[in-house]
Amino acid sequence: MKNLGKIIIIFSLLTTAIYASVVAKVYPKSVVKGEVATYTLTITGGEVNKPVISTICDNNVLGTSSQTSIQMINNDYKKSYVLSYQFMPQKSCVIKPVSVEIDGKTKKSNSVKVAVKPAVQDKNAAFVLDLTPSKKELYVGEPFNLQLVLKQRKDAEAVDSKFIAPDFKGFWIKGESKPVRSEKGDFIITKAMYRLAPQREGNLTIQSAQLKIATRISSRDIWGSFMPQVKWKSYFSNEVKLYVKPLPNNAKIVGNFTIDVTADKLQINSNEAVNVTVKVVGDGNLEDIKSFKPYISGVNVFDEKIHIKGNTLTQKLAFVADKDFTIPSFSLAFYNLKTKRVETISTQPIHIKVNGSAKTTHLKIQRDTSIKAPEEVLHVKAESEVFNKLWVIVSFVVGLVVGIFIMLFIKPIKFSKREKGLNLNDEKLLLIKLLPYKDEDVEVKEIVNILEANLYASKKEKIDKKKLKEIVKKYDIS
Repeated sequence: MKNLGKIIIIFSLLTTAIYASVVAKVYPKSVVKGEVATYTLTITGGEVNKPVISTICDNNVLGTSSQTSIQMINNDYKKSYVLSYQFMPQKSCVIKPVSVEIDGKTKKSNSVKVAVKPAVQDKNAAFVLDLTPSKKELYVGEPFNLQLVLKQRKDAEAVDSKFIAPDFKGFWIKGESKPVRSEKGDFIITKAMYRLAPQREGNLTIQSAQLKIATRISSRDIWGSFMPQVKWKSYFSNEVKLYVKPLPNNAKIVGNFTIDVTADKLQINSNEAVNVTVKVVGDGNLEDIKSFKPYISGVNVFDEKIHIKGNTLTQKLAFVADKDFTIPSFSLAFYNLKTKRVETISTQPIHIKVNGSAKTTHLKIQRDTSIKAPEEVLHVKAESEVFNKLWVIVSFVVGLVVGIFIMLFIKPIKFSKREKGLNLNDEKLLLIKLLPYKDEDVEVKEIVNILEANLYASKKEKIDKKKLKEIVKKYDIS
């Protein structure tokens, strides 16, 4: 009886070993670039440790699913698992065997080939995409329009759809219009417009746009029954090839622009900020325009990041000084496509008056050209020696008295004033005092950044007063 039990166990193990297997398939075997393929593993056996697969042919797995079935073969139950992995192959490849642990033993699947074909536009399909550029030869940074047209047959059925725009690598996207639909004969036509500009010279290609359409189909499941499913099919547009030329005369900007500058005030108090806005309007590669921040001796200049919206570029700057100064002219050079030459536009300088600015007093020294007689010189020298001796004695006595007075009364008062001389709540004054130490001290730089943000970006960040007091003491700032 015991032997019979052993025989049954051994037979069961042998049966499992016979049925244990891993079979790999891919559907479809040939796909168009941009379409989704499904990789399946059919695993037969008892206890299965399902593999973890995150990439297939260096492409991320987009989705997974699994099914389990049990069949009886020769009075024995056969358990199967079907694991499905969806991925989007970019090129033809061979999917390597996958190791699966079944009933404590490792089994390997077979390798599978998947062929990837280039995307091709089908002009006779139910859905037709077409890309048309306004120009095929242009300069670096020159804006152009790219029209997208979708023609759909009225009798074409679709459960769902997904549109994948072209990869505009190497181009700036300057704008995009909303789709406009119309009907013409047996077709529904949808049009949209992209506003683009090339970033570099040479032969550039805009890849195909893709439209994925889902339709209902019926297929058999693993038990042989019909079940409704959704099948996705991709439709592709044509590619667009452009030739991009470098700008003539070493120009960096192309288009046609106007420039304007405004200051919020022309007269300020000492160490108060003048806020200036530079605005450039026009059609061209605004993205290549650099900061307008100028250098002005004795003036602290702060610039914000350039902001571009549509055909308008704006940049805000702040100027802080304790004496009168002039904001220089701002200029912009660009290649004008209409005139076929490089043009320069500029603004007028802005003169800023600073109230209470320190005035420099110049000491004027004149040499006495008159010549005195030798006798007169000796007489004056003798009188001068007597006067100098008397003046030394008087100065010594007066200095002694004044020194005692300063030691007893004035010095303590001066020290106490020094301690209270710097108002830590005066952010403008603090900024001026701390700027000289910004580049050599990280903590000072941190506080300066907060002060600039509070003063010129309308923020309200708090400053660590304890750290600030330590810095003031460290650099003996008063």
